[in-house]
Amino acid sequence: MFKSATLKLTSWYLAILIAISLLFSVVIYSIASNEVGARINDVQNSPRFSYVVNHTMLDNFRDVQVRQANASLITSLVVTNICIWIAGGIGSYYLARRTLTPIEEAHEAQSRFTSDASHELRTPLASMKTEIEVALRDPALKKEEMRELLESNLEEVNKLTNLSHMLLQLSRLDHDNIEQGKVILPMAIQPIVERLSKKDGNRIEFTSGKSRPVIASSTHVDELLTILLDNALKYSPEGSKVIVTLLNQKDTAGFSVSNEGEGIPANILPHIFDRFYRADQSRTSGEKKGYGLGLALAKKIVELNKGELAVSSAPEQVTTFRVLLPIFSSDKAKNQK
Repeated sequence: MFKSATLKLTSWYLAILIAISLLFSVVIYSIASNEVGARINDVQNSPRFSYVVNHTMLDNFRDVQVRQANASLITSLVVTNICIWIAGGIGSYYLARRTLTPIEEAHEAQSRFTSDASHELRTPLASMKTEIEVALRDPALKKEEMRELLESNLEEVNKLTNLSHMLLQLSRLDHDNIEQGKVILPMAIQPIVERLSKKDGNRIEFTSGKSRPVIASSTHVDELLTILLDNALKYSPEGSKVIVTLLNQKDTAGFSVSNEGEGIPANILPHIFDRFYRADQSRTSGEKKGYGLGLALAKKIVELNKGELAVSSAPEQVTTFRVLLPIFSSDKAKNQK
């Protein structure tokens, strides 16, 4: 589809170029032809040719000169136009590719996202359908087995709910107009740490300290930290600590989230922020099962707030995610309004 669109756009660019070059050629030919005729007339009427008696011969000579000059001019314009059209065709194709490449990449990403989302939605539905069909074919199904079936289906429904929530978040972030303001990171981080620590046995360590305020969406900061902490708690050994540290650099401030665990190989690190990418299928089974959307959400949130998100890890080493956001200033705050 995009190959055909590229050729069509190239044709349009080339047609515009040909039209412009032909228009200029006609103008140049008209001006040059009139100029040649005028010059020859001036020469013919000059005192140097006053002695010529046979004016018919002189007129013929003038006409021949004008025709030769016009023929030479036409040949030059044709050769020049052919060169311009060849170079223009190559340039038009390059410009068409450059114009359509971002659209093609966005289209491919959207298609891939739709395909992955459909697959993730279909898997729990297929599991629920199979369980229900097997139960309906069993006339001796006991109450306990029916309860187990309903609990299993409820688990799948919860997964679908979480998945649809994350998909809606991604969609909303693609079109959301964010409201940024002054965010004091220690005050934003502490409540989230306390909330998640209650669920995971106080595994999170956060030592509050001095940190310069940043300009960001407070809602986004909450979502971002929740995603990174949930990810760290999910993929670290039970009982190990997850460390949250405040960061300060020249024009940015932020925080890091570090956890022990299997670590992430270097060849996988560049892909962990891709939507639906799962670094290790073994890490997506059982209670650790995820959809590969959390880190994609985190990356999108940081991009919207003009920050930086980086990760460092290696097999059997500590994994650390670092978030840096622009420092708050009154000038930046005014520009956001």
